[in-house]
Amino acid sequence: MRIGYACVTIGPEDTQMKTCRQSNSSEALLMELIAHNLAALDRQIDYNIRNGIRLFRISSDLIPFGSSPVNRLPWWKSFEQTLSGIGTKICANGMRVSMHPGQYTVLNSPDPGVVERAVADLTYHCRVLDGLGLDKQHKIVLHVGGVYQEKEAAVQRFLIRCQALPEAVRDRLVLENDDRSYHTGDVLAIASRSGLPAIYDNLHDQVNPDPASEGVKEVIRAFGRTWKKEDGPQKIHYSQQDPEKKAGSHSASIAIDAFLDFTVQLPGRNIDVMLEVKDKNLSAVKCILCTQSGTKIKDLED
Repeated sequence: MRIGYACVTIGPEDTQMKTCRQSNSSEALLMELIAHNLAALDRQIDYNIRNGIRLFRISSDLIPFGSSPVNRLPWWKSFEQTLSGIGTKICANGMRVSMHPGQYTVLNSPDPGVVERAVADLTYHCRVLDGLGLDKQHKIVLHVGGVYQEKEAAVQRFLIRCQALPEAVRDRLVLENDDRSYHTGDVLAIASRSGLPAIYDNLHDQVNPDPASEGVKEVIRAFGRTWKKEDGPQKIHYSQQDPEKKAGSHSASIAIDAFLDFTVQLPGRNIDVMLEVKDKNLSAVKCILCTQSGTKIKDLED
């Protein structure tokens, strides 16, 4: 079981991504920022390797304005060697990475402009992973999108537009159940129709449950059947509710007892678990240590 975290590494110096305002985005500044961000990513990967973290989500902010006409640089060529070096390090250490476009990347929108920008954004994310030289086990996580008062029509738009994507992009896509519009049953049906694998998110399932669900363990098994060999091991998202915030808000840290109770429900050990939590790598290290045999109290205190 690989356990990881998303985007931000707390503690190590010079691992933060930088960006700029659109009005200041000269080619020279963009080149400088990209070089900085790739160096920051390299340091994040080094930190993960040192701490036994073999699952990581790369920030979508890696390349400033990466999917926008604002950035017309052929950055994937200019930084080809740097990207390749980072990717080689990822592969050599058995690490799996992913990316997760934001809430405005919506393929099934009725607005053609939104769809055009979504395709550009997915293409950008794919270009990052391709530039790193990674195979299609390294995924781009996507929500189905909105309902727009007519759910089946929205699903149909998603399926059509997904099929029209470049093959390289489509091969990396994986669907996730969300906390508002598409529950686990919806996503399993869409995964079946599209041929895409699906990621189970436990907190989204709690907030937006499928009324016909047969329970967490069976749902995770069903999601696992959407993953083909070439997609790599099944991956899931795990988080805990912040008790002081609205439903679906991630907790500050992972409570170990609840996490260990959850892992008992997993149908096997060959599942990757992405933690979505405010303290990021700190909870990842804690959860990794608590699931390893032979861990001592001193390890947890350190």
